[in-house]
Amino acid sequence: MPAPTLDQLAPTGTDFSADPYPVYAALREKGRVHRVHIPGSGDVWLVLGRDEVRAALTDPRLRNDIRHSATWESDGGNAIGLNMLQTDAPQHTRLRALVAREFTAGRIEAMRPRVQQIADGLLDALPPVGATDLVADYALPLPLTVICELLGVPVGDQYLFHTWSTELVAPSSPAAAGAAAGEMSTYFAALIAAKAGDPGPDLMSALVRASAAPDGLSPEELLGMAFLLLVAGHETTVNLISGGVLNLLRHPDQLAALRADPGLLDGAVEEMLRHDGPVTAAAFRFAAEPVAIAGVRIAAGDSVMLSLAAASRDPEHFSDPDRFNIRRTARCHLAFGHGIHHCLGAPLARVEGRIAVETLLRRLPDLALAVEPDSLVRRPGTMLRGLAGLPVRWSRRLPA
Repeated sequence: MPAPTLDQLAPTGTDFSADPYPVYAALREKGRVHRVHIPGSGDVWLVLGRDEVRAALTDPRLRNDIRHSATWESDGGNAIGLNMLQTDAPQHTRLRALVAREFTAGRIEAMRPRVQQIADGLLDALPPVGATDLVADYALPLPLTVICELLGVPVGDQYLFHTWSTELVAPSSPAAAGAAAGEMSTYFAALIAAKAGDPGPDLMSALVRASAAPDGLSPEELLGMAFLLLVAGHETTVNLISGGVLNLLRHPDQLAALRADPGLLDGAVEEMLRHDGPVTAAAFRFAAEPVAIAGVRIAAGDSVMLSLAAASRDPEHFSDPDRFNIRRTARCHLAFGHGIHHCLGAPLARVEGRIAVETLLRRLPDLALAVEPDSLVRRPGTMLRGLAGLPVRWSRRLPA
């Protein structure tokens, strides 16, 4: 008999998909590790405490390579290439080194003017007075444009990628997910061939050139790297921007404080990441040998799900953890993970989030929700948490 699902474990009167945090809190009071059933993935060990999650993220006995799973038969019909989230050292070390130079502090700092230009351009396209879906018209196109330009994806093809990645992150059906994977793989193969014949200054061209070196990317790794950079490079930041703005609009005292003191912005972004981060769980780990977490024995081959969301609301590390407080010192959250798989794009996500929120609040000074918060819909997904839409309104738009 399978373990209970998180929906089945939800306290009476709560909806896990709408608000998972009461479920995490109730489970954490009973223990830091629980056996649960994740539809489509099977039974897993769910780890909820910050200390336990942080330690597990660096435990060499817990591997990312699915071949350590006791139930492994194949990598799945929707896998696109081989990426860093599916590998362990030393293969992961080699793959990460090939792209890490593109995400240094200096490179990210140099991108600030372009990110600002994109944010202002998106707001310029809105009417001086009106309403819109902030996800579709701002939170999505900003990071999508940034990552596509970084990779060298033609402007006209950018939304094709979002359509495919949305289907792969939150499949509407196995057939639709398989079709999206096939279409994305075909497109990437053509793009890689084009970059090989006519390289440019973009990251994809650099990766194609690097693949010719003895320790460069294999064709499968090149395809997987392109997929991971594109999907991880925009899906998470969409959720950071839209979820962060929603939290500000739902907490007018915090919004007023931020408007009065823009110096609070960096801390506000960290609190957005902690309070309701875009990534709910790290990629599945698989026990290469027996391991104990918080006194719970996990057998070799078992799957482990490390809840970044629950860890970032652990009351042992954050006072009044369910309260959204932009003055909180929150940088010890685990929204970007920890260890060798710590999010490579974290510096870029922080820059995009900061610019997106600051520009939005400065140029739309009376921004407000256009619907009741309870009517908002979250996109389904095991690892990502984000809004399907965020209707907002305003009565004046200031110039850039």
